[in-house]
Order: sequence, then C-alpha cells, then structure tokens
Amino acid sequence: MDSRQAEQLPLWDDTLWDDGRAHDQRADAVPADDHRADAVPAEPVAGTAQPVAAPPAPAWAARVGVFDLETTGVDVSSDRIVTAHVGVLDETGAVVESHSWMADPGVEIPAGATAVHGITTERARAEGRPAAAVVAEVVAALRGLFAAGIPVVAYNAPYDFSLLKYEALRHGLTPIAAPAPVIDPLVLDKAHDRFRKGKRTLEVVAAHYAVTLTGAHDAAADAIAAGRVAQALAARFTLTATAHELHTQQIGWARTQAESLTEYFVRIGRIDPADPIDGSWPIR
Repeated sequence: MDSRQAEQLPLWDDTLWDDGRAHDQRADAVPADDHRADAVPAEPVAGTAQPVAAPPAPAWAARVGVFDLETTGVDVSSDRIVTAHVGVLDETGAVVESHSWMADPGVEIPAGATAVHGITTERARAEGRPAAAVVAEVVAALRGLFAAGIPVVAYNAPYDFSLLKYEALRHGLTPIAAPAPVIDPLVLDKAHDRFRKGKRTLEVVAAHYAVTLTGAHDAAADAIAAGRVAQALAARFTLTATAHELHTQQIGWARTQAESLTEYFVRIGRIDPADPIDGSWPIR
C-alpha cells in the first residue's frame, strides 16, 4: 500500500503529491512543421491506439458568469465590500460582459486588506459609491445571471456569496439565499486532482491550468481568471454534467473536503473536535 494512503491524508492537502507525468518526446517523432517533400505520413501501426479527438466542452462552459469581491477582511458576517466584479465569458474565455464597482464601505479599511487589494480608506471614500447602492447592483447583476440560466463561477464561493448575503441584510436588501448554479474551481480542483503538490490559491491554480492572471486581488482580474480556470477544468476532466448537476456534486465534495480537513486539524492539535470546519457550500 502506498505510504501516502496509510497516513490518511486530508483531501485538501496539496503539498504531498507530485504525479510527475511526462510528455511523449520520442526521438523518432517527425516534427509537426516538417514540410520536406520526402516527408511521408506515418502509417498507423497495427494494434496501437490512435489519437482520439477531445470530447466537446460541456454546455455550461460555453457561457459562464464570473463573480469576485475584494473586502475589508475575512469575516463574512462583519467585513465589507470594497470592490466587486460581475461579468460573463464566452466559450473561448473572452469577456463579453463586464461590470465593476468600488464602494465606500463606511468603515476604515485595515492596512492588511489594503496590502492585498491596494484600495485605501481615503481612495474608497473619494472614488467609491455608497455601499448600499453597490450591494444592490451586485445582487441584481447576479440574480440576472441565475435567472438567465447562466452558471456563476466564484473561487471559494462560500466566502463571496456569504459576505454578499450579510452585506445585503445590513443594508435592508433581500439577499440571494440559495445561489445556483454555482461553479467553484477550488472545490473542483481539489475533487479531481486531490494529491497534487502545492498551494491552491487562485494564482497558483490558474498557473497550473495555464490561465494568465495579471493583477491578482483585483476583483475583475480574479473573477475572469477563475472563470477561465473553471473552463479549463471542464476540458481537462471532461465535466459533462449539467451546471445544476455539477452544483449538487460540489455540495457533497465541499462537505467531504471540510470533514477531511477537520480530521487532520484535530489530529495535529490545531482545532478542537467540538469546533469543526463548516463545509456548507456555496453559501454559509
């Protein structure tokens, strides 16, 4: 038995496995750009597998909404929105709709948060719009996507949707209580590439799937990159389920991932067994 299995690794752990897959680099392969007159296409060898066309991308990946927030902190119930982005990507990952907001959160933006997204309290007060108006427009934009049957991609979805919920309640607005269908590349990546070595931040995961992310922690840049990562995951792992079916699958995967992480943290003494990690998804 593999020693890694015997250790009962948590599902989330991304630092303990390197699959080491290599590309086929046969010395006798004819370069694709060889246009010599005497170049003759190779005859198929009997009994060998021939290339198979990649399966078509699932229907949901042809048009996806994207959503991201940058905020004053990490507490979804008390922290505030600073910037937000809601957009739509086509099947190639091109941006076909784009809406960005900056809010005056009405509170000081901690230096730690500014260090992440670059927005100071002074700038938010000078350039941001009233928080209530921004929250209302973000909620309306997301409702419009869901009503149109467009799945919304959000990386670590429970953070963004939960914080938006509490912001809506704070400003007397009706929150999106059960967003669906949602696609969360973080949950999908952990579920389908469980033992890959390395971190699972958006920046790292985007690089793994050859998705360019310029300006990390800008709401628009993060949202768009997350959408393209979701499309890359759909192609890499042939995620042919419908968006609603995939949404349901992610509920179970997120719960399992949280249970595994809880077991691991209890085992190393980081948390108390009476305080498990919440695996609710896509909103808490």
